[in-house]
Amino acid sequence: MSHPHPELGPPPKLPEGGLRVTPLGGLGEIGRNMTVFEYGGRLLIVDCGVLFPEEEQPGVDLILPDFTSIRDRLDDIDGIVLTHGHEDHIGGVPFLLREKPDIPLIGSKLTLALIEAKLQEHRIRPYTLEVEEGNLERIGPFECEFVAVNHSIPDALAVAIRTPAGLAVHTGDFKMDQLPLDGRLTDLPAFAKLGEEGIDLLLVDSTNSEVPGFVPPERDISNVLGQVFASAQKRIIVASFASHVHRIQQILDAAHEYGRRVAFVGRSMVRNMGIARDLGYLRVPAGLVVDVKTLDDLPDDEVVLVCTGSQGEPMAALSRMANRDHQIRIVPGDTVILASSLIPGNENAVYRVINGLTRWGANVVHKGNAKVHVSGHASAGELLYFYNICKPKNLMPVHGEWRHLRANAELGALTGVPKNRCVIAEDGVVVDLVDGIAKITGKVQAGYVYVDGLSVGDVTETSLKDRRILGEEGIISVFVVVDSTTGKIVGGPHIQARGSGIEDGAFSAVIPKIEDSLAKAASDGVADTHQIQQLVRRAVGKWVSDSYRRRPMILPVVVEV
Repeated sequence: MSHPHPELGPPPKLPEGGLRVTPLGGLGEIGRNMTVFEYGGRLLIVDCGVLFPEEEQPGVDLILPDFTSIRDRLDDIDGIVLTHGHEDHIGGVPFLLREKPDIPLIGSKLTLALIEAKLQEHRIRPYTLEVEEGNLERIGPFECEFVAVNHSIPDALAVAIRTPAGLAVHTGDFKMDQLPLDGRLTDLPAFAKLGEEGIDLLLVDSTNSEVPGFVPPERDISNVLGQVFASAQKRIIVASFASHVHRIQQILDAAHEYGRRVAFVGRSMVRNMGIARDLGYLRVPAGLVVDVKTLDDLPDDEVVLVCTGSQGEPMAALSRMANRDHQIRIVPGDTVILASSLIPGNENAVYRVINGLTRWGANVVHKGNAKVHVSGHASAGELLYFYNICKPKNLMPVHGEWRHLRANAELGALTGVPKNRCVIAEDGVVVDLVDGIAKITGKVQAGYVYVDGLSVGDVTETSLKDRRILGEEGIISVFVVVDSTTGKIVGGPHIQARGSGIEDGAFSAVIPKIEDSLAKAASDGVADTHQIQQLVRRAVGKWVSDSYRRRPMILPVVVEV
């Protein structure tokens, strides 16, 4: 199995007749999925998603793919194919279209409806091309064939991309539920036909490649939900992804069966479920869904609330309920269902929410104590079956952390893909398909781009390090007035601390040390403000470290008179 080398440099010019594949997100992580295909000087993008921040990225709202490598080639992009409507596949589209609003978007009816609603908030009216399974579309030099796949959202598609360099197939996210709620199966005959044609490069979802066997059917959850609804004494609050239409359908069915009314909470949940209902993907019995404002008029045992926050997102409705920062107050006897998986990295945040809800008396039902979630991604048994159908000549695992990518490559090798044709890449690593052989040829910039409020890309790793220090160790500010010619102290030092855990009175011990350090510097003729700031920082930093074994941020302010 080939793998990227840390010393990789920029890729060479793509040989004539070759296909270049550059993942800008989704490899080595769960989320931020984006892959760029290049042929004949033209580009086709498959997905453009976001990654949600972890605890060590305080203040960050979203993490985008890095567009640096394509920013000066936006006119070469013939289209963006969106495999399905999850945020980790469409959430970055508004930020790319800000740079060039007329890049065409290609996707299924539901996927386009979800992204159009999102783009409306950004005041972008996109060019769209609606496709469905079985369609063939010429997008620049790329002939794209769309194949139905089953996932945890309706209308998901894989895409087969034909160029003179060969046939590349990108699965998007998929599984092989044999009893899907909407009756829409992963089209294995279509994949078998592509396999007979000859798949030169197969890019495959790796998320569940470490999990043995097959994913249980989505409909298995119905019985568990029925038991929870039958035993719940008061309100039922369900947290789910705002785009998990199949899961919400089962919640609606259970609520209807047990005589409860449903209210959607949260802007994204209200918007997405409205779209799904209007397009016929969500079946809602008359009178079942009500406005959240009317719930006060209903008995608790007739209420179901469906909200966001299943991943412990701090600003989502469920987290705010757990923190007593929401109009909906958790009371003893409420039942909360977390109807989703745990995305790696979110475990602490989710368990913090579970503990908060339990503290207020809620009965919390989650994947750890009840079967209220099944995955949307193919497990190892399904992947083996898939490889035997597709018979790819080259394999490139995508969508997963390093362990998932490697496990997926090993599955491919077991089914007969030569190990040297199983290409394990990571974000930014360039893979060229030339003469039927896929090889790593270089690397482009593909770092994290942070969205913080209205700023995109302004927050750096240095900024985040400062935020972590502030959050963990606090800040000490030192104010000193010095003579501009001699550098001698004429006022201060005045010291203030926030979040450092050090009492204000304790700083009297360090003031003489600052005064001695600056007096010595003044006698040596040091009057430069920057140098004086550094001396203050060192004196205070050494004292805090020696006395308290702490490393707060030290902010010296030196004023000259």
